[in-house]
Amino acid sequence: MSEKIQKVLARAGLGSRRAMEEWISAGRVSVNGQIATLGDRISDGDELRVDGRVIDFVSEEESLRRVIMYYKPEGEVCTRTDPNGRPTVFAALPKLQDQRWVAIGRLDVNSQGLLLFTTDGDLANRLMHPSSNIEREYAVRVHGKVTEENLEALRNGVMLLDGPARFDEIIDQGGEGTNHWYHVILREGRKREVRRMWETQGVQVSRLIRVRYGDLQLPRNLKAGHWIELDKEVIDQLAESCGAALRKRTGLYGRAKARSERAVEKQVRRGGYLRRRRY
Repeated sequence: MSEKIQKVLARAGLGSRRAMEEWISAGRVSVNGQIATLGDRISDGDELRVDGRVIDFVSEEESLRRVIMYYKPEGEVCTRTDPNGRPTVFAALPKLQDQRWVAIGRLDVNSQGLLLFTTDGDLANRLMHPSSNIEREYAVRVHGKVTEENLEALRNGVMLLDGPARFDEIIDQGGEGTNHWYHVILREGRKREVRRMWETQGVQVSRLIRVRYGDLQLPRNLKAGHWIELDKEVIDQLAESCGAALRKRTGLYGRAKARSERAVEKQVRRGGYLRRRRY
């Protein structure tokens, strides 16, 4: 069965589909020695190259997509390298052979909490795309007086430099003095969006923790700077939530599933990863 070239490249972890389309348009991709064009398809046995380098690929049915949950601590950046020498989240991830980790969204350097990584670039792109309508939930500590009028404004929508934004839900978690905790839920991931929204109400976010992405909850026993790998059942549910479900696999995937389940068995017994209730 043939597939579009950009989809194969994205699944190989080289970037988003849009970025791969740009590579194809720029003449950087070839199939069986011929420069590829947008709309071309590729099948098992074809030779795929990017900038002259052979790219190993497998069909969608045979591909093993891995997903890990990482607890990003404050101070780490979400780029692969940093010119200022700051630590990067990718340095803490498990090493891969002939694949690479693709981040599903980002957190700024001063934020912490749940980050997802996958070897499937197409899955990452779907989970981040606004059309998937995936909820993100954050625990936020704000410094300053917050009134009911402020909260109502944030629910109804405020104007940022890059357009309007609103919280789908704001849950009061209490606190002392001017330091107060809230849980907020929204369905997009613009740069520093949560912080900027609170700033429109004259208050500063002094701490921000992402605690949920879609149905995946940050495990209580996961320490900052550590990661855990999801098993096949949870990955399939995650894929279905954004329309990226794969057809049934056999062989290689079955063996990989067993390894993944062993890696997370202890965490599953302690409560697992799927969100079971609202705050």
